[in-house]
Amino acid sequence: MVRTSPLIRAQQTCAGAGLSTPAVIDPDLVEWDYGEYEGLCTVDIQAERPGWNLFLDGCPGGETFADVSARVERVIARVTDVDGDVALFAHGHVLRTLAARWLQLGPALASALALDPTTVSIVGHERDGPSLALWNDAGHLEAT
Repeated sequence: MVRTSPLIRAQQTCAGAGLSTPAVIDPDLVEWDYGEYEGLCTVDIQAERPGWNLFLDGCPGGETFADVSARVERVIARVTDVDGDVALFAHGHVLRTLAARWLQLGPALASALALDPTTVSIVGHERDGPSLALWNDAGHLEAT
């Protein structure tokens, strides 16, 4: 099963991985709605709101961690019982939230998970619980 965000950059990554043909567009994989903070860098936001953290504080006029969690939990529910591998193509903040929720943890963990573009991460199960098998791996990328 392959699912991708409706945003073009995720679909392009999916295509680059050779998986676009079976991909299903999943609106729940769209990136975090940054509301009034759209287009701003963290450093700029923190100049106005010292200590601001996306995962803990959310965005005015946009989404909170709880909002994004609800979306990724729907994704998790749709893929949990799939027999075989699942490939999800999305965006940094939503995928960090997905990993935290997969592990049944909250915003502090999501905030701590660095995630670079076009990297591979794998969540799964270890014994009877959820696990993080691989995170932020760029080994498939050509050396530049």
